[in-house]
Amino acid sequence: MRALAALAATLFVLAACGTSEPPDQPARSPQPGASGGGSGGGALGAAEEIATGIDVPWGLAFLSGGDALIAERDSGRILRVTGEGEPQPVYEVPGVAASGEGGLLGIAARGEWVYAYFTAADDNRIVRFRLGNESAPEVVFDGIAKAGFHNGGRIAFGPDGLLYVGTGDAGETGDSQDPASPNGKILRLTPEGEPAPGNPTAGSPVYSLGHRNVQGLAWDGDDRLFATEFGQNDLDEVNLIEAGRNYGWPEVEGEGDTDGGRFTNPLVTWATSDASPSGLAIAGDTLYVAALRGERLWTVPIEGDGLGTPAALLTNEYGRLRTVAVAPDGSLWLTTSNTDGRGDVRDGDDRILRFAAP
Repeated sequence: MRALAALAATLFVLAACGTSEPPDQPARSPQPGASGGGSGGGALGAAEEIATGIDVPWGLAFLSGGDALIAERDSGRILRVTGEGEPQPVYEVPGVAASGEGGLLGIAARGEWVYAYFTAADDNRIVRFRLGNESAPEVVFDGIAKAGFHNGGRIAFGPDGLLYVGTGDAGETGDSQDPASPNGKILRLTPEGEPAPGNPTAGSPVYSLGHRNVQGLAWDGDDRLFATEFGQNDLDEVNLIEAGRNYGWPEVEGEGDTDGGRFTNPLVTWATSDASPSGLAIAGDTLYVAALRGERLWTVPIEGDGLGTPAALLTNEYGRLRTVAVAPDGSLWLTTSNTDGRGDVRDGDDRILRFAAP
């Protein structure tokens, strides 16, 4: 596995936390001390329906000209969405082995390259390719363990021009605390897939550890990285991600004992029935969190060094919400995820929605 040899040599003294949607269960009340409910900013106007009939949309990325690329998890196709006319297939990622929560997951665009995180026959991996080029995609990072669940999959380029990758524990919870494993981590890579210079441990791709299943990454105006994480049975999380920090999984779910500072607590938590947070976007001073099981869009105000009280929008209006992103024109795009095998499919699902700039 590329870059895993560097991992194995790492002596990375840190610890853990998590993400991936739990099986459907009866609704649960918010846990004592968990954030939830409330009212606040981040309100949206009327939704514009950009596209319908999409097969399990997962990744969403914008090209420099403003067009969007949508990744279909199960088909392996990437669709180009202009906002006018039907979405057009522009690429099919070879080797996608869709099963359970696995398949074609996150995508990102940088210059002439499109990057894709997907589940292959033997692992989760990241490739890059050029649209309109018939050459085989280039593998930039592989060897991320796969499973029917907890595959992570969100990728995004940060303000520093480096590629950040949210991975899951693939059901092996101990890997989240193992610095030699890429699972249960946020990785930080060069565009070529090498461990980024300045990572907490030289030669290691690991940026933070102790995660269960990370599917949301976004930066605020001060270039601070936030991430959403699926809890197991109790609490989902929003974390402020800092280099070398350990977010506790599997030792801690939600807020808990930091073991003398070894673990870092989340800034916001919800009961898993209210969230199962996948996508994350930041517009101005507001975090937008797309909730799958919770079937709502959470807004969370940024208040200085912390986060304020979350408020829920669109509750039960569109079903399961997977990905939220800010477009180049400042509008907010949102994808549903009702055709993923866990939702109640509505006429027109799955759809892409657009809201004017918040």
